[in-house]
Amino acid sequence: MEKPVIWIGNDHGGFELKTKLVARLRDQGYEVVDVGSHSGEIVRYPYYAAKVARAVQTGQAGRGILICSTGIGMSIIANRYRGVRASLCTSTYMAKMTRAHNDSNLLCLGGRITGDLEAFDIVDTWLATPYEGGRHDISLGLIAEAEQSLTTGQPWVPEGPER
Repeated sequence: MEKPVIWIGNDHGGFELKTKLVARLRDQGYEVVDVGSHSGEIVRYPYYAAKVARAVQTGQAGRGILICSTGIGMSIIANRYRGVRASLCTSTYMAKMTRAHNDSNLLCLGGRITGDLEAFDIVDTWLATPYEGGRHDISLGLIAEAEQSLTTGQPWVPEGPER
C-alpha cells in the first residue's frame, strides 16, 4: 500500500509535538509537508488549520494532521471544509474507530494534552487503520448531504430510517 502524503500544521501549543512527529513520520518513509508554524511564538491556529484542511479537501494531501494546545480549535476550523472529516483523538481506540467508521482524513491532537509516546501511538494507529465501508457508507452519505445543504442555505433534515 502506498503511503499517503501527509500535510501537518500547528500553532504555538503544538510546535514541540509537531516537530517530533514530522521527524518520526519522515523516518517511517512518509512524505510530510510541514506548513508551520515553525517556532513556539504565539500564532493564530485558523491560518494553519485552513492550509491543511484545504490540502486534504483538494487532494493535495492524502491525510492531514493538526496540532494545537487541545486540538479543539483546529478540529472546529478543519471541519468547515467540505469533504474533510477531522477527528480530535486522545486515544488509540478513538483513532482506530474514526478511521474504521468515519473514514477520517484529518487527525487533530492536543500538544498540551497528549504525551509524545501516546501521540505517536495515536498517529500510527490512525495511519494503519483502513476504512471498513459497508454500513458506514450510509453515514458518510448523510454527512455529504448535510455538507451539500450548506451551499443551498437550507437546513438539512435527514429523511428515511434512523438505522
